[in-house]
Amino acid sequence: MADHTGRSTPKKRELVRLESTIEADPMKVVPLMGSEGESFRQGCYAGKTIAVFTSGGDAQGMNAAVRAVVRMGIYVGCKVYYINEGYQGMVDGNINEATWNSASGIVERGGTVIGSARCMEFREREGRKRAALNLVQRGISNLVVIGGDGSLTGANEFRLEWSSLLDDLLGDGKITPEQKEACINLNVVGMVGSIDNDFCGTDMTIGADSALHRIMEAVDAISTTAHSHQRTFVLEVMGRHCGYLALVAAISSEAEYVFIPEWPPLTTWPDQLCRKLQRTREAGQRLNIVLVAEGAIDCEGTPISAEDVKRVITENLHQDTRITVLGHVQRGGKASAFDRILGCRMGAEAVIALMEATPSTPACVISLDGNLAVRVPLMECVEKTKAVQKAMNEKDFDMAQRLRGKSFINNLSAYRKLSKIHPPSSLHACNLSDIQCSATVRRVGVLCIGAPACGMNAVIRSFSRLAMFEGYTVLGLYGGVEGIAEGNIKPINWRELHGWAGAGGSYLGTKRTLAGKYLKQIAQRFGEQKLDGLLLIGGFEAYRSLQEIADARDTYPEFCIPMVMIPATISNNVPGTEFSLGADTALNEIATVILLTWNPDTRNL
Repeated sequence: MADHTGRSTPKKRELVRLESTIEADPMKVVPLMGSEGESFRQGCYAGKTIAVFTSGGDAQGMNAAVRAVVRMGIYVGCKVYYINEGYQGMVDGNINEATWNSASGIVERGGTVIGSARCMEFREREGRKRAALNLVQRGISNLVVIGGDGSLTGANEFRLEWSSLLDDLLGDGKITPEQKEACINLNVVGMVGSIDNDFCGTDMTIGADSALHRIMEAVDAISTTAHSHQRTFVLEVMGRHCGYLALVAAISSEAEYVFIPEWPPLTTWPDQLCRKLQRTREAGQRLNIVLVAEGAIDCEGTPISAEDVKRVITENLHQDTRITVLGHVQRGGKASAFDRILGCRMGAEAVIALMEATPSTPACVISLDGNLAVRVPLMECVEKTKAVQKAMNEKDFDMAQRLRGKSFINNLSAYRKLSKIHPPSSLHACNLSDIQCSATVRRVGVLCIGAPACGMNAVIRSFSRLAMFEGYTVLGLYGGVEGIAEGNIKPINWRELHGWAGAGGSYLGTKRTLAGKYLKQIAQRFGEQKLDGLLLIGGFEAYRSLQEIADARDTYPEFCIPMVMIPATISNNVPGTEFSLGADTALNEIATVILLTWNPDTRNL
């Protein structure tokens, strides 16, 4: 469709409301489907004006979001402005027009190239009047704000006050009626830029993945020296009052203990900590890693610091214990590939959300729901985020965990099971998802087929320990299908899985050989081992092999068992999933190599 100028105009879209994926969520925030996957004609929103600014603490990936706003805005015909130094720049008029080239070469850079600053003046009405004047003089009535919940709340309050601010400016003679009419409504769209991942309403905030990379790099480096000297290291990580970084880093690094505010220990935690560390050393472990979130507390609300943890360990166990406070290292450095992509996707979606906004549209936040860029009501998310802290202040930690979301609860549950030194002493008949199992101990196998991919060993460790936790016997099928045919099968025990989470490749071995050539031998081995289930990890060869085994069920009754497939290939080219194990690690390596060989002056590799 074209208007009277011949310019293509976008179609009106029906925004689809998605159902919440969080069960029993006491403050459910229901997102709206975004515009990803749709096409927009160049210049379809000509005549509109957008400004973008960053506020609050910086986070890797902010620059990718800024770049996407600028380029998507220019593509659809908008005039785009940078507001430098956050709200302070808005008050001072530190605003300049963005060009396509001005957004070049920033996608990988950490921090924010347009600056961020605290602004006390914006807290006062006179300061907000100055900010409104600076926007109106440039015809800006669409704002993209990238920051934390405080920055987003400030933008929404500014939006609600906008009409009265324009009335004051008109009454003072600082703007004309025409200028007021041109900017009669202020539309606001936010993106959460925070390494803490503490904003309710999105699965991931911009910067959280990069911060996690910094933590893991530090843990991996520290582990080598800790192993050499049989030391215990206590690492303090950022996160304010959110334990996401510490919790996920603890899972990824196989940390023996983690202190987070949403899961506070009993006041007897020194005894529990020392008992666990002592048992790991008695089992032959040469190092221990303890992670402490900067907002860690015990169940009575008493703060727990890295120094407190070190003192407990040294006084009771007399272990050589060191502290590493990572601090702003977590916030610095280049953005991970995930954060660059996330910033680009969210930035482009923010522009379209602004263009589709009406005078009655509430301010929204561009969020990630699974792998979908969606729109969620800003203030509902802010209120839910505040409710988490309220629950913790009231020592209702179960509520705080539920408000954090299902993925947080799942991560916490996984850590509690995976970090045990031994499986439960009495293996019980399993009860998974309310499915009662017989008293007979079930036997499940795990097999890798295809090229190796990072994450395979982490899956094997997690699957095996969780299965053992529920009473299963886990068998490693070594050497791919050829190994099965040769009888290279043996039980996996709990302790041998220590250290597997961060190891590349597959300790079980993996080959590209398909199962079809060895079906008879595989069936024979499955029968000998009395397998009750199979986990297959790999790429397209694994898909084909699983299909070949399933198709042979009529011939070989040994194959009439539950079989599950986990995609693992750096190519990310298998059906049924948007992400395969190994693809993210490979993408980060590619990005690193490109940056090492990139010449910013000649723009050549």
